[in-house]
This record gives sequence, C-alpha cells and structure tokens, in this order.
Amino acid sequence: MENFISGFPGCEFQIRAALAEVIGEKKSEYFFDKFLEYFFAEPDAAFFKSLGLNCIRIAISYRHFEDDLHPRVLKPEGFKHLDRAIAACAKHGIYTILDMHTAPGGQNGGWHSDHGAHISGFWIHKDFQDRLVWLWREVAKHYKDEKWIAGYNPVNEPADPAHSGLVTFYDRVHAAIRSVDPNHALFLDGNTFASDFSGFPDDAGTRWPNAAYAIHDYSLYGFPSSPEPYTRTEEQRRRMRRSYEKKREWMDARGLCVWNGEWGPVYARREYEGDEMDVINETRFAVLSDQLEMYWQDRLSWSIWLYKDIGYQGMVHVSRSTPYMQLLREHLYKKYRLAVDAWGADDRFVRDVYTPLLELVRAEVPDEDHQRLYPYPIWTLPRRVEVLARNILVGEFMIREWAEHFRGMDEAQLDRVAQSFKFENCVEREGLNRVLRAQAGQSASN
Repeated sequence: MENFISGFPGCEFQIRAALAEVIGEKKSEYFFDKFLEYFFAEPDAAFFKSLGLNCIRIAISYRHFEDDLHPRVLKPEGFKHLDRAIAACAKHGIYTILDMHTAPGGQNGGWHSDHGAHISGFWIHKDFQDRLVWLWREVAKHYKDEKWIAGYNPVNEPADPAHSGLVTFYDRVHAAIRSVDPNHALFLDGNTFASDFSGFPDDAGTRWPNAAYAIHDYSLYGFPSSPEPYTRTEEQRRRMRRSYEKKREWMDARGLCVWNGEWGPVYARREYEGDEMDVINETRFAVLSDQLEMYWQDRLSWSIWLYKDIGYQGMVHVSRSTPYMQLLREHLYKKYRLAVDAWGADDRFVRDVYTPLLELVRAEVPDEDHQRLYPYPIWTLPRRVEVLARNILVGEFMIREWAEHFRGMDEAQLDRVAQSFKFENCVEREGLNRVLRAQAGQSASN
C-alpha cells in the first residue's frame, strides 16, 4: 500500500503498527486482510479487461511473505491474496507482472519502500539483499508453471548510490530465479528510480537472457509542479519525447527490449481544487494522450500507474460517499493542505514554512556540488527537504491520528469501512479511461 493510494500518512508498516495499538492486533489484521480482499477482486479484473488492456503490474511487499523478526521463514498466508488476484486476472485473459515494490531495508529513500527513512538500507547491508534473493526464489518456485504470469520485476525503482550493487544484485536474483523457473521473463528496472542504465554491463543481453529493461516515464507536465501549463506546443512535445528517449537510449543502442513499467499524470479533485478541476484534468488527459502517442509510434509496451486509489491517479477511485472516505475526510484534507504525501504534492499552503530552511542550507552550504546528494538530480535540494521535513517528520506525527479514527470499531464496522474499496463502491475516471480505451482500440486494429 502507498499513502496517497490508500489515504494514510507515512509508511505502511507504521500505520499497521499504529492501528494494532489502537484497536488490537487481531482486529487490525482483520481490517487489513479485508482491505486487500476488497481492493482487487474479479469485478476489478473484468473492468480492467473491458478497457482493452491485457497486462497489469501487481505491486507486492516482502512483508507479505516474511517477517523482519523471522527472516527467511515463509508466512503460510503469504500467497493468499496474490494467488487470488492472479487467478482473477487469468480468468479474464489478463497477464500479470509481479513487482517487488518493497524490499527489506528499502531499495530507495521513498515512502513506497516502506522503511521510514531516506537512506536505503538495502544497498548497505548484504543480508537485506540475501533475503530478497531467497524470497524471489520462493516466489518463482511457487509460480513457475503459471502461464498467466508474464514475468517478474525483481525490485521497483532501485536507487543504488554506487551503481555497481544493483548489477551484482541482478546477477544473483537472476541466478536464483532461473534455478527454479527457466521460463518467465524478468523486467529489470534501471537505477535511480528506473531512469539510469549507465552502470549496466554491455553484455546485459546475454548475461540476463529473456529480460526486458524497465523505465518509469513520468512527465513533469502531468504534475502540480509542472513549470508551465501543458498546451501541447511543439516545444513541450519535444521536451516530453526527449525525456522519454533519454531513459531508453542505453537499451536502444544495444538493441534490447524496453518496457515502461510506470507512467501517468495525477488529477485534480473537486473538493481540493474546486472549479479549476475540469481545466486541470483536461490538461492532464492531454499529457496522457500525447505520451501514449509516443509509445504507440515506438510500439512500446507499458503498464500505467495506477488502477485504483482514493481519487488522485487511478482508473477507478473510492467514492466520496463511502464509509472510509467519510471517516477520514478531514484527515485527508489536512494531509493535502500540509503536503504530507510526496506523490504529486501541492505545497502552496506550506511553501513559506519550508523556504527559510532551504535558504539556510543554501547560505551555509553554498557549494552546489555539496548540495547535490544522491539521488540527484531526481532529488534536488528542495526535494530532499520535502522528504525529510514534510513526508517523514510531519507525516509520522499524523500516523496515530489516522489510526484513532478506528478506535472502538468491531469487526463488522471494520468490514464496512474496508468494503469502501470494493469495485462496486468505486467511481470510474472517465476521461482517463476514454483515452486508454481509444489507444487499446487503435492497437487492436493494427
């Protein structure tokens, strides 16, 4: 789970611990189990297929399969929800790609690595890497005969400061998977949030056979931080294409397969952006359409981020009238106002609070080279301040507040709240899906 998708502050492990403290371990586990059950079920797969799409990337966490206090001990229930989701997709003719979104110790400094820090422990401690290699062997052993799995995405958006550690990990995980599963493809993310392949070996094509190389092609024009409104000028389209081509040029120079594992704009919401929502979203749909046109021209396969959330980016989103959204309405607005979530944050309400901190660092550390800490340029100085001061510091103070909303609930009440995420309680984002359907129809006719 990611915070902007599900509405909680901070990281998943933090809210799970907070909810267990507030309502008890048993009821907390019950709620999250029901949440996962309802989040993706057969009606979701049927709708996804109705858009003309044939492959979905499923994000998973190592925590579903092992416990940090009991490493390398496979949880009996580990495959429960993943088996169910894969079966639902298979029934409707949808291939799945298994994406390890969260690695032990965190493979990058983002909230979605679910480790609560901005320094990635995965690249510092070999045991974290050993555990993930072990886990992928278990996953591959479990799914080696599943024909509706297109392949495995061993680690999402790695950010290895040395660059060489990622290559070593790919060598090891490739060998581990191939020892039990010689057939499924591997989808290998580039370093620095799937943007940089410069540290990859020139013999990658023979070293890791049956592999595609995954970029994540988010366009700045699709986010509130865009430097200017997107009006589809030739210069804007040129910049969009250049950003995309730069990500894939290493593979193109070597004739390797490229796959776009994540992309897509975020969208305005009526309760936050008011009357500006429609204009903003039409602009974002234009970004979406123009990106798809690039991919179509290059015959690039892709997986859009994302299918379902609470109203920011998904193809469908939880209705505002559901128990979950009503329960957390004020809390969600506070998160928006304080720009606590990193993804697509609009900092207009709090920018003046953090500007003095930025100015202090710039004044006291005037050498710009010293400000450019890895993963620069993805993380600029302002971005690093956002991560540490807003996303981590302020976010963690809101975690208990989120959990307190559930105090006193029994299992029946928790179930009703979790049911908010069922497909029948969601709303389709029509503009987004209209563009996707049109592209799918174009692909089917050629």
